[in-house]
Amino acid sequence: MIAVLYLKKKSHCLLNNFITMVAHTVLLDFTVSANVIADLEKRSNLKSTIANVLSEHFIGLKPLTELNIDGSLLILYTGPRGSLITVRGYTEGLVTLNIEYYKQDEEEALLSFESARELETALQAAATAMRSHTLTPVKRGGPFERYFITSDERLLEYDIDKLVFEARSPYQKVQIVHSKSLGNLLVLDELQNLSEADLIYTETLMQRGKESYTGKEIVILGGGDGGLLWELLKEKPKFVTMLEIDEVVMQACSQHMRSICGDCLDKRKGENYEIIVGDCVKALAHIIDEGRQFDYVFGDLTDIPISTTPHGDAWNFIRLILNSSIKVLKPTGKYMTHGNGASCPESLKMYEEVLSQLCKPVTFTKDSAFVPSFFEDWVFYQVSLK
Repeated sequence: MIAVLYLKKKSHCLLNNFITMVAHTVLLDFTVSANVIADLEKRSNLKSTIANVLSEHFIGLKPLTELNIDGSLLILYTGPRGSLITVRGYTEGLVTLNIEYYKQDEEEALLSFESARELETALQAAATAMRSHTLTPVKRGGPFERYFITSDERLLEYDIDKLVFEARSPYQKVQIVHSKSLGNLLVLDELQNLSEADLIYTETLMQRGKESYTGKEIVILGGGDGGLLWELLKEKPKFVTMLEIDEVVMQACSQHMRSICGDCLDKRKGENYEIIVGDCVKALAHIIDEGRQFDYVFGDLTDIPISTTPHGDAWNFIRLILNSSIKVLKPTGKYMTHGNGASCPESLKMYEEVLSQLCKPVTFTKDSAFVPSFFEDWVFYQVSLK
């Protein structure tokens, strides 16, 4: 889901057989009365309690250093297998423990989730804590990432087990990873874009069953994964022109995402479609100069920006794409696009305000769908000339 231009073929790597070595970080916290941190004697007792409990769980535990930071407590310990344990006691009574160590696939975990829960229970009882909580180990490093964010910046952990493809094009970092539940997943610049389980994304974008594409002339802006082009071609359109800037994305998806794109990315021109590798802004300007018009224009480019105001380069790009697309629509035509997560109503409202300020008056409808690889509801717009 990006834009358009020529680029030379880049080398890529297929990393299927490797040993995964990552840093595991176990996060644990509990709450005590604030005076336990503020009172020096009570603080000393708390430190001894924590050290005793940790010593029972980590053979060879050694204190490394201790600091007082604005009245809060910070202690560092070293443990087995080069582990580092950070204990932080805040003046408000919150105590956090971060346990970090390096682990290979075949190695036994230094601290499993079950043993971490046992450590939490022991600390809560010994420190007479009011509450406590343990997170499953966060895994950092290695040949692929497991964590991506929702549109409102909540952290998601994916069941990714393999890096299938990786290359850096002139425009972005391109990866395809494999998820046990989602299949292959396209990741652009560390953001999840489309998985093999996301047909609902494409069907909602094109409003399948609500719009008729038979015999219609269509332009796709972006759409490098090929999913939208493949599904539109099933509807027997007169002709589809796709404008995509990143050939690396198309090459990767053609090879590793064929359940999404079929064979439509294997060649740049077919019986009723053509893929033009180039900048869609320039291509749209050329189409406007020629006076050509279309039944549908699909904006499968960048998402609506998450920002406090509708200003900046990203918003300027969106305005440019909208105004250019409106100019090449037939009077009965429609501009179809994806927006952003339903959890970002402020940005969606700003986008709707931008729609009210275009070079031609428009009206719009919207729809939403839960997209599996996004783990959230996504909003889609259908824009028509008044």
